[in-house]
Amino acid sequence: MKPLPPTLTVTAPPHAHCGKTVKGRMRAILIAMMPAALLAVHHFGMDALRVMCLGAAAAVVAEFLCDQIMERRSQVDDLHAFTVGLTFSFLLPASAPWWMVVFGSAVSIIMGKMIFGGLGGSPLCAPLVGWAVCSLSWPAHMDINASMLTSELNYPLSQLKHFGVEAIKGYDLDSLMVGRQLGGLGAVQTGALFIGGLFLAIRKHIKVGVSVGMLAGVLLTAGLFRMADPAQYASPMFHLLTGSVIFGAFFLATDPSSSPMRKIPAALFGLTAGVLVIIIRVYGVYPDGTPYAILLANLAAPLLDRIKPKPFGKKAAGRTLT
Repeated sequence: MKPLPPTLTVTAPPHAHCGKTVKGRMRAILIAMMPAALLAVHHFGMDALRVMCLGAAAAVVAEFLCDQIMERRSQVDDLHAFTVGLTFSFLLPASAPWWMVVFGSAVSIIMGKMIFGGLGGSPLCAPLVGWAVCSLSWPAHMDINASMLTSELNYPLSQLKHFGVEAIKGYDLDSLMVGRQLGGLGAVQTGALFIGGLFLAIRKHIKVGVSVGMLAGVLLTAGLFRMADPAQYASPMFHLLTGSVIFGAFFLATDPSSSPMRKIPAALFGLTAGVLVIIIRVYGVYPDGTPYAILLANLAAPLLDRIKPKPFGKKAAGRTLT
């Protein structure tokens, strides 16, 4: 009896298989985010818990409804939609109104994932799509200073943007690391997020080159500005520990479908995002440029992925070594 030919299965990317499952990876990411979520509730109270629960629930419901409309088997049990919703909520202020949380989380799923065919097809980081839509549509509700007036904490990046380096001399790095600052409710818990990022890196759930490249880009670019004029520009460590840099380096820029696959392109992708963060913070109108920096780097990812090592033995086009 002749052996049957192999069965070829056509599926959406990613196509790199290493024994890990989507559900297992999402579970690891959620575990890595839990310390930051707990600190967010500690600093911002039940409002933070409300935003996180709404964001995660809205994302799951939006994906389920999209699957029904597309007449495809629902895969919400893989925890990806839940993770996208929670990641999106980490970028919001704790005072965000419920309707904006629900709308932005649904947009993250619909425009950031399902419109491209589902998991693995999006060229952009899904939570950042929803964040960008909300930021452009309702800037007053997304304004950290305007929406968090009742909080005893301050927004260091806004003070740097509007009042200069003298205004941030009262901040110590320890306070910034434990999240005693305004910003995205989960994104500013930098110490907890760094520990969670190390957990993901050790478990090999993220591309370490992307994270290292982005952190290096932030430190090097901020260092160059600091060397040029210490009286005008903040220190590299201040930029690293404020806003959503750590969150972006480990949880946003490392999204598999919107970042390069190979090691060198991945490092260049992270470096590009890190450089753009500081450029936007220095010259742009947004105090924290991390989300837009990663979105811009996402657009360059296909070009960076074209950087390939030369085939072994190839000397030049049309000529080979003999």
